[in-house]
Amino acid sequence: MEKEYRQAKLKAAANLCTRVLPSNLEVALELDRIAQEAEGSARIERTIQMRTEALTLMRPLEAYCPVLIGSVWRGTIRKGSDIDIEVFHDSPKDIVLILETAGLAIQKTLYVATTEHGKTLSSFHIYGQSPQNHPVEVVVREAEEKSQRRKCDTFGDEIKGLTIRQLERLLVENPSRQFLPE
Repeated sequence: MEKEYRQAKLKAAANLCTRVLPSNLEVALELDRIAQEAEGSARIERTIQMRTEALTLMRPLEAYCPVLIGSVWRGTIRKGSDIDIEVFHDSPKDIVLILETAGLAIQKTLYVATTEHGKTLSSFHIYGQSPQNHPVEVVVREAEEKSQRRKCDTFGDEIKGLTIRQLERLLVENPSRQFLPE
């Protein structure tokens, strides 16, 4: 089983003896359809539960502008999905302490370097288990990165995510809403 779309598409193309590859968006939308078909209403309930739990973890981080991103933001979760939150702070160890106090069972932490548009960026990743036993990944980015826009490799649109206030409103008004490109 492949973890990255590119490797999965290449493997599928080889198995089907074709050179034509679908876009990441086409693959993501089809995976979403399959997950909904397979999981049904349990998926919607789990999405709401994971969004609620994300809000619980985000509130103690309010001073660091937490944003819910990934499949829980999008509403495209499937079994094994994690809660992805990014925060903006120059001292990652502060974030670790806040999350531990909030009940996140920290499993590991590490710095990750990526290259975007020729520039190397470093972020601090915190992996853990939530009190409701969901996997969580919190990415701590430098405070100066807060205003930078990023493009989603999977869907091709801007990663907007949900702030605390937006998530609170969503959970009241339309807790199972999906955020997919139009």
